[in-house]
Amino acid sequence: MALVVAQEVPTSSTMALSHGPMGVAEARRRLRSELCAHEVPEPVVDDAVLILSELLSNSYRHARPLCDGPDEEPGEVDDAADPCGIRAAWRIGDDGLLSVEVTDGGGPTRPLPASPSLTARGGRGLGIVSNLSLRWGVRDGPGEVTVWALLPVRSRHARRDDLAPRLDIPIDFADPFDGLP
Repeated sequence: MALVVAQEVPTSSTMALSHGPMGVAEARRRLRSELCAHEVPEPVVDDAVLILSELLSNSYRHARPLCDGPDEEPGEVDDAADPCGIRAAWRIGDDGLLSVEVTDGGGPTRPLPASPSLTARGGRGLGIVSNLSLRWGVRDGPGEVTVWALLPVRSRHARRDDLAPRLDIPIDFADPFDGLP
């Protein structure tokens, strides 16, 4: 007789990451693995992974690690041996919503969507987060800032426009082509 032990996959995870690009790929892999183990639909997994990537990238570009002091520049660390970093977390709630969060030491500005030009090399991250999530926001804590996003896992939340209004960033792709024959 074979004894099968079911390994329970957690409905929530928190991981500490280095303050830099190295941790982004590791966090994406872990999030994808855990959501797939919960049989979350692939489009939701893809959206969640992209949102996590955007939030982590914004964090290491624009904010301090969690252990930095308020007078230091983003990314500046007092002691190279000090384990400073970013915290990423996700959770599937009983309500069928997936919460994705990234916590850092805050930065000189508040996280807000930008309105980049068509040729800009960046500035689209929070606009992407806004369009892929039901809701997103920023939560302040002592010495830290958390940017979060909610995604539907169950079909009853599938309509994004049923919830609170979002900040939409209008992009008119027709303008650059008006003069073409």
